[in-house]
Amino acid sequence: MAVDVILGLQWGDEGKGKIVDFLAPQYDIICRFQGGPNAGHTLKFGGKKHVLHTIPSGIFRDNLINVIGNGVVIDPITLAREIDDVLSAGVTLDSNLLVARKAHLILPTHRMLDAASEAFKGAKKIGSTLRGIGPTYMDKTGRNGLRVGDLDTPDFKAKYETLKEKHLGLLKIYPKIDFDLATEEKKWFEKIEVLKSLPRIDGEYYVNEALNAGKKVLAEGAQGSMLDIDFGTYPYVTSSNTVTAGACTGLGIAPSKIGEVIGITKAYCTRVGSGPFPTELFDDTGEKLGQLGMEFGATTGRPRRCGWLDIPQLRYTTMINGVTQLVMTKIDVLDSFEEISVSTAYETDAGRVEKLPFELGDDLKPVWSSYEGWNSSLADVKKFVELPQKALEYIEGLEKEIGIGFSMISTGPEREKLLLRN
Repeated sequence: MAVDVILGLQWGDEGKGKIVDFLAPQYDIICRFQGGPNAGHTLKFGGKKHVLHTIPSGIFRDNLINVIGNGVVIDPITLAREIDDVLSAGVTLDSNLLVARKAHLILPTHRMLDAASEAFKGAKKIGSTLRGIGPTYMDKTGRNGLRVGDLDTPDFKAKYETLKEKHLGLLKIYPKIDFDLATEEKKWFEKIEVLKSLPRIDGEYYVNEALNAGKKVLAEGAQGSMLDIDFGTYPYVTSSNTVTAGACTGLGIAPSKIGEVIGITKAYCTRVGSGPFPTELFDDTGEKLGQLGMEFGATTGRPRRCGWLDIPQLRYTTMINGVTQLVMTKIDVLDSFEEISVSTAYETDAGRVEKLPFELGDDLKPVWSSYEGWNSSLADVKKFVELPQKALEYIEGLEKEIGIGFSMISTGPEREKLLLRN
């Protein structure tokens, strides 16, 4: 068997959680492979909204195993709060949520460092979620980190104190910030006990043995491909590999084990925080997209920057991910637009280009192509073929430009608001 992968093709917030939740019954195991509590995967069913930050989005489906992989960084405080929310929704956690021993732990001082570093950068800040993600991955690559498996070692507290002292030393280079370390540390050790109550596994063996036994596995990515540490809009990126290759290192599977790659894109573009965004709109149209799409970060609550779809950007992310299926979300947000624009290339000082340059600088000017809007609600559309002709023309036009077909179209946040192509 192979591992299918779901990931975002833009700057995150594409609606991955809903698609994972919808597809989950087709699988036996759902695995998160990177990121941490900077993720915010929103699911809506039964009239209620649920936001997951660390737990895989298959947790609300019966008879599924959910794995937090070794590529994820875990804040025990956030995870414990999330577990409480899941339990209050009627989910029973009985060996259906597993944690890889090689996943790294976010310490309170990681969050403290994150906040101090971002404050120090001032106007040049990267837009961090302040969840301690970056400093934790820095300790991981610097070979200083604490892992879930360390919880079972007799010298865990000593390891914790050593890493904490390192962080306190680093904090001396930054101006002081308002952070109650003693209180946060007390909560952290309390919630460590919640983490220790979950089954801990050697994730790489677990996933590969499941595949050998014929189990179907879905890997769930967080953030979006344009936030990838290697291939995103560096330095305005996250600290992990958000692309398909990250599923291999984040779960311990070989590249040959990758099956379908399902890429999620909104019908338009959004971005949270700082960094280049070539098709961003600063006018009433951008404001309208934000209002109709309720574009506020599920993790930070910050308003998202909005713009039209960017074809060169989507070609780029479908290429580096090896996408085999496209999914479009939030097409319903475009219901009332007379005209819908799409960037098909960029004008630069050196001429027109259709590839993403090394840096997405201010000299990039989108080359626009327009589609006529359908000016009708998609709320009652139940089948793909029932979409208005102008909506179908928009979808088919994008397929021609990108070179890959859409297998699903989401017309709202609810589970049932999803149109299957076949």
